[in-house]
Order: sequence, then structure tokens, then C-alpha cells
Amino acid sequence: MEPFKTLTGIVAPLDRVNVDTDQIIPKQFLKRIERTGFEEYLFYDWRYLDNGKPNPEFVLNNERYKDATILLTRNNFGCGSSREHAPWALKNYGFLVIIAPSFADIFFSNCFKNGMLPIVLQENVVEELFKKVLANKGYRLTVDLESQSITEDKGFKISFEIDPFKKRCLLEGLDDIGLTLRHEDKIRAYEERRGLIN
Repeated sequence: MEPFKTLTGIVAPLDRVNVDTDQIIPKQFLKRIERTGFEEYLFYDWRYLDNGKPNPEFVLNNERYKDATILLTRNNFGCGSSREHAPWALKNYGFLVIIAPSFADIFFSNCFKNGMLPIVLQENVVEELFKKVLANKGYRLTVDLESQSITEDKGFKISFEIDPFKKRCLLEGLDDIGLTLRHEDKIRAYEERRGLIN
């Protein structure tokens, strides 16, 4: 997993509450065994019309958000089933930061395990950011994990909270496997004592 330290990126506004994981990545696309290639199915039922053409009304089909790496959304993002494919699809698409007033617990945890940073901000702050994004084409934010701050070039600045352990894992690029491998010598010594390896 790549370390996450800072990101400056275009913000895409997804103005919907209770976005569930079946909308993030519909169930018919969960058959892949790799963690890659899910980007084309992200928000599939919203991004595409019944004839398979892009839905011009959906925000991510708007040219101004084409290269967005920060997703701004509303309450209870990532609710529904616990499928880890949801953060995979978002990350494959290019999103590394998601800002919302609240997240579903399992989705929130899965983001960290996949090198993404979900940030919880007060609802009024999220509303202010929505207004800024819609009023300014190419609106960008800089997210600094080390200082736990979000800034823009016009003076906006706010701090965010994050669990210290999750912060360290992101900064060092450690997923569950990476954390385990930090104890590889102890694991090997244990296996040798138990006669599990020669």
C-alpha cells in the first residue's frame, strides 16, 4: 500500500445522503478476484443510462470533475453491505480522500485498509464546501495528513480528527498484511519453535 501524506486535488460534489455500497459498486460487478479494474463500474446505475451511454445529469460525467481525487458527499456514506469492493472502486477511479459529515462504520474502516482517507467534518462545514465547489470551477483542496488539516488557496483552513493508529498506518503505507509483516522475524521464530517450518 502506498503511503498517504498530502494530496492537492480537484473536489467532486456528490450531493446525496445514504449512498450505499450497492450504488458505489453494484453487486453484478463483484465477480472479479483482483482489486483493480472496478473504476468503470463505480456508481454504474447513476453514471450510465439504460442504453449504456453516460448520464449527462450525473456529477462525475461533468467535465469539470473529470480528474477529481477528493469526493465531497453527505451523511452516512458507504452504508449497506460490507463489501470491500466499494473502496476499491473509488480508489481505482482516482479518489484518495472522501469528505462527509458521517460514514458507515465498516466502509470507514475499509477505506483506511485500502490507503484512502475518509474525513468527517461538521455538516455546516461540508455545506460550505459544497457551495465553494459549485461556485468555483476546478476547486481544489489540499489535505495534509501529518498536520491533520484541509486548506485552499483562498484562505480556507480547517483541522480534522483521526485515530492515531489509523493515521500512522496511512502515513507509513501499512495495511493489515504490512502490519503483520513487521513482525516477520517473530513469526518465523515461533514457527521454527513449533516445528512448522524447517
